[in-house]
Amino acid sequence: MTIEKLKSKRIAVVMGGTSAEREVSLRTGAAVLDALLTSGYDAVGIDSAKNLPEQLRQCGAEIVFVAVHGRHGEDGAMQGLLEMMEIPYTGSGVLASALAIDKAVTKQMVANVVDIADSFLVDENSDIAALCAGCSGYPQVVKPVREGSTLGITIVADAGELEAAIAKARTYDSRVLVEDYVAGREVTVAVISGKALPVIEVIPAQGFYDYAAKYTAGTTQYLVPAPLSDGTYLALQRAAERCYIKLGCRGAARVDFIVSSDDNGEFCFLEVNTIPGMTKTSLLPKAAACDGIKFASLVELLVKDASIDR
Repeated sequence: MTIEKLKSKRIAVVMGGTSAEREVSLRTGAAVLDALLTSGYDAVGIDSAKNLPEQLRQCGAEIVFVAVHGRHGEDGAMQGLLEMMEIPYTGSGVLASALAIDKAVTKQMVANVVDIADSFLVDENSDIAALCAGCSGYPQVVKPVREGSTLGITIVADAGELEAAIAKARTYDSRVLVEDYVAGREVTVAVISGKALPVIEVIPAQGFYDYAAKYTAGTTQYLVPAPLSDGTYLALQRAAERCYIKLGCRGAARVDFIVSSDDNGEFCFLEVNTIPGMTKTSLLPKAAACDGIKFASLVELLVKDASIDR
């Protein structure tokens, strides 16, 4: 679709929602909406927290920019609604979204294209005490299966901390992943329409790249392009593209890794994010900027890719 044709369409930027990532989503949506309006698009902002179908009908939405992170935005639910309403939308479709938000399923899906850390799943039927007693090797990373922005994640140093960390994670999701901790450098690779952007290394001021480090300006250093050997750098980009394709992603996605040895080209898959943040501290805009894509052009690129599954 041409730019002229796009500018004749009513674009609804759907943000907010009811997930634990609501505030970040509002910031992402506000940045996207501002970029569209500044570029001359007919755009309107909608908070998906209440009666989304009616709001979409009332505003005459012809395209939806999905800016809702987490539950009911990134998990396939909103995508399913938009499919039924036959409104083209940005980002991955129903199935890819549902697969990617589930960290346990995602790991199974990509296990034959990239290295993954050993892990076990805790669900409603698990004997948590027995699982904890059988866990060998620390540290372990405990994370809710279907949550983003590192919410509910704990790195535990010994068995005495494990049950409490699982209980904390279960306040976010009934299913919890307990995963071997992999020491190394955290990097991320954004992919747009199947093509990897420059690799970014993320260096938090302290601890790991948690919620505060992600969204508090000045608390994290971002190295883009990441200072890695050519072999590791290219291998990360190809691995990100393979994960993107394996899950059937569309539009923009971000794939996170831990590089355990740059010298040996060793790295481990972490997760896939199908609705990357678009705030001032977000990683996708940084990678795009390194590739010469300004923020407004990035937003425009994603809108041009909006579609529904056929």
